Formats: sequence, C-alpha cells, structure tokens
Amino acid sequence: MSSTATPEKRRTALDALHRSLGATMTDFAGWDMPLRYGSERDEHLAVRTKAGLFDLSHMGEITVTGPEAAHLLDYALVGNIASVGVGRARYTMICQADGGILDDLIVYRLAETEYMVVANASNAQIVLDSLVERAEGFDAVVRDDRDAYALLAVQGPESPGILASLTDADLDGLKYYAGLPGTVAGVPALIARTGYTGEDGFELFVAPGDAEKLWEALTEAGAPAGLIPCGLSCRDTLRLEAGMPLYGHELSTSLTPFDAGLGRVVKFEKDGDFVGRTALAAAAERAAAQPPRVLVGLVAEGRRVPRAGYSVVADGRVIGEITSGAPSPTLGKPIAMAYVDAAHSAPGTTGVGVDIRGSHEPYEVVALPFYKRRK
Repeated sequence: MSSTATPEKRRTALDALHRSLGATMTDFAGWDMPLRYGSERDEHLAVRTKAGLFDLSHMGEITVTGPEAAHLLDYALVGNIASVGVGRARYTMICQADGGILDDLIVYRLAETEYMVVANASNAQIVLDSLVERAEGFDAVVRDDRDAYALLAVQGPESPGILASLTDADLDGLKYYAGLPGTVAGVPALIARTGYTGEDGFELFVAPGDAEKLWEALTEAGAPAGLIPCGLSCRDTLRLEAGMPLYGHELSTSLTPFDAGLGRVVKFEKDGDFVGRTALAAAAERAAAQPPRVLVGLVAEGRRVPRAGYSVVADGRVIGEITSGAPSPTLGKPIAMAYVDAAHSAPGTTGVGVDIRGSHEPYEVVALPFYKRRK
C-alpha cells in the first residue's frame, strides 16, 4: 500500500506565540495560520472601532532590482509601475497573455531601481515564476524574498496612535499606499500605510527574527486603546464589508480585470507592450459595449448566509453566482458579493434571491462597498 506524503505546512515566525494565545489554527495556502483567537465578531468589531493586530507573514514578497526593474514590471504587470514615486505603492495585477488574472498585487517602490512586489500566499510561486520568465532580456533581477520578511498589520482607527507611541517615523506624513523605512519598538521595519480591512492602518515588514519582539511591543502599547490579536476569519469579513476582492473568489484566471470591474488598473497609455495587452484591449471593448456580468453587493432580508458558489436567481432562472458571503457584524445581517447579469445589477434591484439549499432567500442588490469608514 503506497501513501503520498502530505507536504509540511509552513509556519510563520509567530507560530509559537499564536498557539500560546490559544489561536485556532488553519491551513491557508500551505501555511498554518491563526483563524481566530476568540470570537470572530469581537475581533471584527475591534478593528472597526479600536484596533486589531494581524500576522500576515504568509504573503509573498518578491524583490525586483536593477537598471531596468521599472521596465520589466511595466511589461510583466498591467499597471504603470515606472510612474510610481520612490516611497509609494500601487495596487495592480499580473495577467496571462489571454488577459486572465494570475494575481492582484501591491508593488512598493523602495528605491530608484528597487521594487517589492507583494503577492497573495496562494499565488506567490506562480507570480515569482512568471516574473522570472518575463524578466528574460531585461537588465533586472527577480529575487524570492518570502523567507526574508515577517509581516504584521495594525488595523483600525486607534492604529496611528498605537504605532506613533513606538516610532519616531513621520506617520502623519505617510499617505495611504505609501511606505517608509523606520524603526518600530527598536526593530527596523518598512512601515506601509496599506491594509485589507477598510480601516486606516499599517503593515510592517520586518526580519522574521524581530517579529515576536514587535508583536509583543504592539500588544503592550495597544492594550489601553483596545487592540486585540485578530485572525484570518475576521480579515475576510472586514474585506468583504469593504468590497475588496479576494483571489480565488472575485478574481481568477477565467476573468479579466474588466470582467471584475477593475479595468481601471490596466494602463494602456504606458510605453511599450505588456503581457496581455491585446487581449485586455478586446476585453475593455466588450465590457464597454455590454458587460456580461457585474460584481455587486447583496444584502439579505432574512438570516440565512449565502456562500461562494451558490446561485443567484430572479424570475425563476439563474442570473449569477455568489463569490463571497458571510454574516456582517457591522450591518447585523448576511451580505455577499456576486457576479450577476447586467440587467439585474442596478443598486436597489429587488426580486433577486439566493438559492440556499433549494430555498430562494430574498436579497437586495446594493452598491459596493457595504461599509466605508468616516474620514
């Protein structure tokens, strides 16, 4: 009898700490990650009203350096990366030649000829392999830096005050989607004002050996403000309320950025060719003429929670499919994102249902996001 060995799950530098805090661990893209520490709802509401601390060390950091680093990234990705200033970041995507989305990314310009590409954990190897392949002929080097970084995130309205108590970096001057090198609690860090929760917050890229010291310093500094550790479960409900796409749910190789309502990230005006340009130009024309399906928000009239893959129905026929669904702690009712036929995509549309195990539960179509923080 033969058995295939299951690959060892990867563990972050904070693994022992999560376990000491009683975290419920889960396999996520081959990593053992904290799903929750206590109540998902409490963790979610802490981020909305106070602050939450996340371990995001499963994200994939890839460094691109060299005289032609900007040209390589402009060719390999759909965004205009050469126009990103030093110290700034940009949300973008990497697509196949046919326009299908391989991953959505954040690219930081760390120096004149140095960039850090941050990929989703589940796609990090694919993104790395694609960048290496696309780098051929460019005077640039693509380096796998996944083991060089741990990533901690402090998210929520109290996060600027908490972080300010541990660093003399100019947080007030740090704009959204920007990053600066600094020292936090004596630990060298890249401090980025980014996040995936819909709240103000920071992501801190540090050496794995410094992660535990930084986590403990943030926990101590944040305690008076109500900061608590948060797992991946509430990160998912937070991003869902904020209408942020998740790869494998709202984004996939079978969709182009235009299909996903994110055509704005594709920059046709940049110099030179880029992978997927021809297919994406055709996709842009199709979407302008008549989008096949539109990504919308759905809010339940009842209590039953829709899940990814459930059918959206109207007038006795299937008009779409749920991509993400969960109870919304902020709204107090179930919500979902779904791709639906354009004819049923206008906010306020009623008469739409979700097929939950044979029962058509009533939902209202709403504009995304479900939640916007007050500036």
